Amino acid sequence: MRTKALRSVTLVATLSMLASSLPSSAAAAGTDKPNFLVIVADDMGYSDAGCYGGEIATPHLDALAAGGLRYTQFYNTARCWPTRVALLSGYYPQQVRRDLMPGVDPTEFGGRGVRPDWARLIPEHLQPLGYRSYHSGKWHVDGKPTENGFDRSYHSKRLDSFFYATAHDKDDVALPPTKPESGFFTTVAVADHAIECLQEHAREHAGRPFFHYLAFFAPHFPLHALPEDIARYRDRYLEGWDEMRQERHARQRELGIVDTALSALEPDIGPPKEIGGMNNDRVCSIEHWSMNIGRSTGSSLKRRACCDWKCTCRMTT
Repeated sequence: MRTKALRSVTLVATLSMLASSLPSSAAAAGTDKPNFLVIVADDMGYSDAGCYGGEIATPHLDALAAGGLRYTQFYNTARCWPTRVALLSGYYPQQVRRDLMPGVDPTEFGGRGVRPDWARLIPEHLQPLGYRSYHSGKWHVDGKPTENGFDRSYHSKRLDSFFYATAHDKDDVALPPTKPESGFFTTVAVADHAIECLQEHAREHAGRPFFHYLAFFAPHFPLHALPEDIARYRDRYLEGWDEMRQERHARQRELGIVDTALSALEPDIGPPKEIGGMNNDRVCSIEHWSMNIGRSTGSSLKRRACCDWKCTCRMTT
């Protein structure tokens, strides 16, 4: 009983935090059911984004930060599936069988564990309040999105490449694979689906609030980027990882994000060997992610949706 009470407090606190910085226009209108757009990145360090001291061009993310809040304390579980279930359910992943525990059957916990019936996700709590819920992108939670309160969904079951999809679903119905030379790019496809859902909401459900979970795959491996993006960063990191690290720390101090000295280098552990090659692909995937955040949150799209929304960006692993 105490566990469920704690979970309820956590979930309410999460949604209350999202609603706490509603646009002033919504507050003035007396809106009591805000819209939520929650954006998630995968395997992105918090100092990668420009608004947190990074050198990567993330102007749309920076613009959101300039008009909102930048948190300086955040914790996750350092892996995909437990972080996502904690975000969507309000429970610690060990409580709902979505993380490994010593001395238990690994098929019952961790990435293959199935949540108890009482561990519902946010959309199921919002349904009785009249919300429609949408999911675009990575899932990595047990069950199917449309069986857990989402009205619309697009996700890939397997990500072999950002340039084609071998197993992807729309509203939990299998779609045909895309061809490698078709022009498909996963980050764009995820943003396209989000835009499609928001435009449909404006046409058919404008009188109802929405919750949209926009979970990009980028910059998770396989670290694929478009050639034109790679070209812009080809020489950016030739000075070395340690130099980039110092530059980021200096910018973070200027921004007031940190006020401590930079930790000492650990040459036995790093830096990453691929700093001049694979890292460029990672950097470019982050920039492209930010570009598609701009497409998903653009002012023209907001006008078509006939509403304001609270947008929360979150970096996870």
